[in-house]
Parts: sequence; C-alpha cells; structure tokens
Amino acid sequence: MPATVTQILELECREQPARLRQLIQAYHSDPVIRAELKKLRDVAQKKGPILLIGMGGSFCSSFGGSVLLQTHGRFSVSADAGEWLHYALPAWGEAALSILLTTSGESAELVELLKLGNKNGNAQGLICNNPASPCWSLAEYKLPILAGPEYGNATKTYTNSTAAAIILASEILELPWTEAADRAADLFAANLDPVFARRHALESFCRGAANIEIIGRGAACGAAIMSALTIREMSGFRAAPHTGAGFRHGPVLDVDASHVAIIFALGRAADLGVKLAQECNRRNGKVVLVSEQDHEATGKLYPVRIDAVPEPWEGITSLLVAQALTLGMIERNGCRLPPRFQYGVMEQ
Repeated sequence: MPATVTQILELECREQPARLRQLIQAYHSDPVIRAELKKLRDVAQKKGPILLIGMGGSFCSSFGGSVLLQTHGRFSVSADAGEWLHYALPAWGEAALSILLTTSGESAELVELLKLGNKNGNAQGLICNNPASPCWSLAEYKLPILAGPEYGNATKTYTNSTAAAIILASEILELPWTEAADRAADLFAANLDPVFARRHALESFCRGAANIEIIGRGAACGAAIMSALTIREMSGFRAAPHTGAGFRHGPVLDVDASHVAIIFALGRAADLGVKLAQECNRRNGKVVLVSEQDHEATGKLYPVRIDAVPEPWEGITSLLVAQALTLGMIERNGCRLPPRFQYGVMEQ
C-alpha cells in the first residue's frame, strides 16, 4: 500500500540520524571524499571570501559552513543562488572559492552558475545529493550529501548538507571535527523521539495563531528559514523566519495574542533569545522556546529543551521542533502539498 505524504515525512525525518552518521563516517574515512576535501582546502587558500550558494533548503543548509568560517576569521557569506545569478556576477571573481549546494542537482539557477563559473575560471565546489545530475557532471570538485532519495520536505538532505558544509568549513580552517560531529549525531538521535512525542502538544499550543514566526541566530538562522519552509510546504500554514536582531527591529511591535513565535535560544546568543521570548510574552504573544536550559511552562510559554551540541551543529538539532510541529499539523489537518522531490526508487 502506498505511503501517504504524512507518513513519508515522518519516515524521512526518522531516517535522519542514520543518514547523518553515514555521512560523518564517509567524510572521515572514504578516500575519494577525503581527496575532494583536500582539493577544496587547497583551493580555499587563495585570498578572498568563500561563498556558499544555494536555494530553498540548500540555501538554509549553507549557514552551518559560512557561520563557522566567519567565527574563525575567514570571510564567508551564504548567498541565494537566484540573487547571485542575476545581480552579483560582476563581483564573483573576487571569491577564493564558491560552494554550490543543491539537493537535486537540477535547479536551473545552479546549473547556470556552474556553467558560467567554468567559463570564467571561478573555483567552484559542489555539495549535491544526485550524482546523476547536470550539476554533478559540471562541477570540478564535488561532495555527496548521501541522504538517499527524498520524496517529502527537505529533511535528510537539509541535515546532511548542513553537516557537509560544517565539515568542509572545518577542513578549510584545519580544525578537528570528528568528535564534535559524532557528539552532534548522538544528541540529534537522542532528542528526536522526545521532541516528536510532543508534536500534538506543540500543534495544540500553536493552534489558532494568525501566523508563526521562527527566530534564530548564527547557524540556527538557517534552521529558522528551513523551519518556516517545512511548515509552509507541508501544511500550507504561513510561517516566516527572522534573525533575532531583525525581529527586534520592527516585527516585534505587532506581537499580540494572535501571534506565536518559535525562538531558538541556543549557543552563544542564547540569552538574547530568552529575553526576546520574555518580550513577546509581555506583549501577550505565545512562544515556543527552544533552549538548552529548562524553563517553566506557562499559558504563553511552551519550552522545549534540546541537548547542547558544539557550535554550529545547533543548525541541525534545532530543526527537530519544526519537523515535530509540522507532523502534528498535517496529522490533524492533512497535508496540502504533494511531495517536493521524486528521484530514485522509494523503498519502505
């Protein structure tokens, strides 16, 4: 019997820990992947910024890499592929290295960027889930996402491409990464079931909201964008992402009892997330507070504790809350959108 889209989403969410561990092991020991990482590390020694370019979930997953590079003093930017293609090409030659991220490897903007980059001699790497794709054939340096076929929302591919971006950034910086990656994978697996067990409570807390806004900083900013995509694509409910500072400069002013914020109070800026949650509550808004600390639940505050992971791996663990909420929403109301990706054979 064919699986429903709701069942597919949960199946693929629950595949994430195993797929993540597979990627970490491969990036640690596979000789072909190790050779590609070394090539990219060598290319990145050139003076200039390192760009991570993608669209949709792939754009979101780039933040883990760019934020890590930034915090260790290497100029790096996450860029939207469509914007880069249409507006930034004259500046592209200033980059030391561009990493293009794409799940399917077939997005027109990414294909065109690879063609243009090859023509102009720009150094380009690729993080991709589809070795049979046009992007894979065009790229000189390429790393696999190893997420397997994906039929629902970008779950496994977001998780694994974020991990790939973090590992690549670590290699460029010549930082050890295996211990942090293994710890993040272990805690991601340990937190999945407890968070998913709260999906109906999360849905009930958010039910009736006029809108849901997701706020994150650092790598969790990418997770906030991905969280909004997950909710919108699968449930049809309108959700929007913000940085913490961006939300304070305007959007916080219209918070009232009809508003729900999901705030990632994680990592070095965790205290700022807690303060923002308190501000939303003072304005009668409701908050799902995702934190590494315990907080007391109230009628306006629903705390979700997730274990602390090494920075910037919170870009992966924080997404569990939006995945759980989305499952709760589509189980109650139905899934309004069809599967987003269909390549490979889906086996259950």
